[in-house]
Amino acid sequence: FQGGLVREKLWDLMVNEPDVVMEEGFPNATGREQSIKGMRTSEFCLHPAGDTPSSCRLFDAIASLCIPVIVSDDIELPFEGMIDYTEFSIFVSVGNAMRPKWLTNYLRNISKQQKDEFRRNLAGVQHIFEYENTHQSSKVSAPEDGAVNHIWKKIHQKLPMIQEAVIREKRKPEGASIPLRCHCT
Repeated sequence: FQGGLVREKLWDLMVNEPDVVMEEGFPNATGREQSIKGMRTSEFCLHPAGDTPSSCRLFDAIASLCIPVIVSDDIELPFEGMIDYTEFSIFVSVGNAMRPKWLTNYLRNISKQQKDEFRRNLAGVQHIFEYENTHQSSKVSAPEDGAVNHIWKKIHQKLPMIQEAVIREKRKPEGASIPLRCHCT
C-alpha cells in the first residue's frame, strides 16, 4: 500500500522536471515493450518499493542496463546474499525522495565514471535475472548462473530456517500469544 503512495508522490514531484521522462505503463505486451524501450534509452530507472518484494520493473531495468534507483527504507530484493545490489543500484530513502527536487539533484550529481561502473556491473549480473524456458524433458538444462538456479540456491539456503520455524510452531504452548516467526529473508 505504501509503495503505491510513494509512486504517486514521486510522479507528482518529478513529472515536470527537465530531462526526466515519466510515462504510465499498461499491463499488456505493447505497454511492456514501450517500457523496455524507454528503459534502454534512460540512465536511471525508478524502482519505488511496492506491495511485493520485487516486480518485473526491476528485472526489466537490469536487462536494459538502466541503473535502478531503489526508493525504499526497507526492501527485500531477489537474490540478495548472492549479489551485491550496491554495485549496480542506487538506494534512496523514502524521506529523501519525497523532498522536492532532492532526487533529481542527487542523480544529476552522480559522475559519468560512477554511472559507467554501475553499467559494467549491471552487465555482469544481467544473466542472473534471465529466466530460461527449459522443459523438464529437454536435454538442455537451465544455465548454472541463471535465475532458475539462483532461486533454487536461495530456497536451499532458507530451508533449514523454515524447517526450524515449523518445529518451533509445533511446540508453541497452547494459549501462547507470542508468534514464533521464521526470519528467513
